[in-house]
Amino acid sequence: MALHRPGLPQDLPAPEILWARWSTIAVLEATAASERVRPGHRTGCWIDEGGLHLDDCGCTWWTLAPLDDDRFVLFGEDESSEVKWYEPPVDVLAGAPGWLPHEELRDLLAGNELGCVYWYENGAWSRAPYPADLGDDGLDCGLSRFVEEDELLRLMADHARPADRRAELLRHAERYELTPELFEGLVRGCGGDPEDLPAMLRALARSGLSGGRPVPAR
Repeated sequence: MALHRPGLPQDLPAPEILWARWSTIAVLEATAASERVRPGHRTGCWIDEGGLHLDDCGCTWWTLAPLDDDRFVLFGEDESSEVKWYEPPVDVLAGAPGWLPHEELRDLLAGNELGCVYWYENGAWSRAPYPADLGDDGLDCGLSRFVEEDELLRLMADHARPADRRAELLRHAERYELTPELFEGLVRGCGGDPEDLPAMLRALARSGLSGGRPVPAR
């Protein structure tokens, strides 16, 4: 499934699938040391009460947050985005519903930190309209790692080596059947002792991957 440039709402998978894939990486990357890093200085993928995060401290950062009533918001920025530099300015909140975290998003806009916003409700992703000649909003470079399954499995290889175990881990995650016992067995089968199993299990509990659905952000 290739993403367009700029992204189209239909490029994104169902939010539960996106959440499961992103959460899988966040769980595999979790360590006690990274949990102690102050907000704004953490890198990689992680999950907290505000949702899922990706930040490389330079080129790309993103947040996916599940809200009540099966609603989701996805926002962030990649250096490939042309949105911030387009003239006249693109209103990335045009047509946005009132339930979005508008205060947080407007703070990011005021700091010139936001590249795009997508939201999900009533079974579909949406975003603001873009000018016809806008070349990119950063969605492809930022999120393709979670949308393209082959790319995701390659990313998982940093933490889980055998390809068949990686695929099995992902399938259980996408079905929200990844219990702590199953997760521990799979990651041990992927290459020995996990680096920081207690932190991984804390991230797993926060994700909802063993409980049937994403855990709403607070």
